[in-house]
Amino acid sequence: MSERRAAPTVGQVVLGKRLQELREAAGLKREQAARVLRVAPATVRRMETAEVTLRIPYLQILLPAYGVPEDEVAAFVALAEEANQPGWWQRFSDVLPDWFSLFVSLEGAARLIRSYEPHFVPGLLQTEDYARAVLEAGTIGQSGGQEMIERHVSLRMARQELLRRPNPPHLWVIMDETVVRRPVSTRPEVMGAQLDRLLEAAESDRVTLQVAEFARGPHPGTYAPFCLFRFAEPELPDMVFTEYLTGALYLDSRSEVSAHLEVLDHMTAHAASAQRTKKILRECRGNF
Repeated sequence: MSERRAAPTVGQVVLGKRLQELREAAGLKREQAARVLRVAPATVRRMETAEVTLRIPYLQILLPAYGVPEDEVAAFVALAEEANQPGWWQRFSDVLPDWFSLFVSLEGAARLIRSYEPHFVPGLLQTEDYARAVLEAGTIGQSGGQEMIERHVSLRMARQELLRRPNPPHLWVIMDETVVRRPVSTRPEVMGAQLDRLLEAAESDRVTLQVAEFARGPHPGTYAPFCLFRFAEPELPDMVFTEYLTGALYLDSRSEVSAHLEVLDHMTAHAASAQRTKKILRECRGNF
């Protein structure tokens, strides 16, 4: 049996998709590939969908069966060995849900992150105090205790190193006006510092912030928060992440991604410009 893995990496996602493409190009069904390995068809499926670690002995059997030349097999195996290395987020496995592990991996590999946030400042731009207040008010604060909250805050701050690395991704966020006007704490300085952080981020050439103003009425994204990832690797298509109370969905079908991209484009035109957003943030800052 292939081993379950707590946090898939983007490399495993890419190679899993490539493994599926090679099987289909060879004209083999999953059941036939499974007979080559003498395993259940579900094992092949889990490898292709990055639900399990890419086991090197399996690859060394499957790839030749798919007609892959020997030198390309060696290259694929080398990439798999690299992809199987645990990500930095593994040290937060005690508080990181399995369904969110892939998000952190995708976030770290993306060259463009576009998101819609109807409720809170996105995690990559939160201050420690703001993050702590949000977590204390949510399900984690109701059941996890202060030690668990602090671990989550540490994870959130560690994720932000992404924006400080050389050649960071471009972060493009559309926030409902609610996000910048509703305080998350009884201490006004918490929201004040958070607005300062947003104003600072808005000056970066790698961050674009827009506010969907109340005065403009409803917009196409008025459903739930979601995030679209675009990658430099041509093998990996755009992916969409949307979260609900107890889990999340990862969407990569062309129709699903296209629908979300179209909504983001409509919302971009509907929301305040980046320049007007800075003015809104400064006005809100005057209230805290």
